Amino acid sequence: MTETNPVLDFLLSRRSKPAAALTAPAPEGEDLDRLLTAAARVPDHGALVPWRFALIGDGARARLAALIRARGPVLGIDPAKTEKSAKSWEGAPLIVAVVAAPVASEKAPEFEQLMSAGAVCSALVNAALASGWGAAWITGWAAFDRVFVEQGLGLAPHERIAGFIHLGRCDTPVADRPRPDLAAIVRRIDA
Repeated sequence: MTETNPVLDFLLSRRSKPAAALTAPAPEGEDLDRLLTAAARVPDHGALVPWRFALIGDGARARLAALIRARGPVLGIDPAKTEKSAKSWEGAPLIVAVVAAPVASEKAPEFEQLMSAGAVCSALVNAALASGWGAAWITGWAAFDRVFVEQGLGLAPHERIAGFIHLGRCDTPVADRPRPDLAAIVRRIDA
C-alpha cells in the first residue's frame, strides 16, 4: 500500500522541539483540553486509567525550580546539572506532569499500566506537535526524587512520574537526528 497518508507522514517526520526553545504562549483552554483528550486515547487494558495529568502553572514552576536547587546538593547532583534543570522549569511556558498511578488489577499487571502511562506521554507530545505546538518529553533526575514528587507535586507513595511534557510555541527550526537502523533492531521469528 503506497497511497499518501498524512498521519503516517507526520509520524515518519515528527521531531520533538528542544524544551529550551519553547516560548509563550502555551496551549490553554479548549486547545489544551483537545491535546489532553488525544493523549488519554491510549491502550489501557481494563480501562483502568492508571495515569493522570498535573498541569504545572507559573507560580508552581518557580517553586519547583527552587526545590530542584535545594534538592540537587542533597542528592549529590552536579551543580551545573541542577541549575540546568531548574532553569528548564523556570523557562517552560507549561509543563504537564504525566503521573503513573497504577491500580490493583488481576487483568493488567503494573508494568502494563506503566507502559500505558508512557504511551500517554508519547501521545501528548505527538498531539501537540501535530497541532503546531512545540513539545518535549523531559524526565530528569527530579522525576525520581521522592521528596520532589511527593512534597513538590503531591504524588502519593505508589505514584511516579512517567514524564514531564513541556509545551509552548517553538519557531526555532530543529534538525532531525539520526534514527535507528531497522536492520540492527528487527528480527523476524517465523518458527
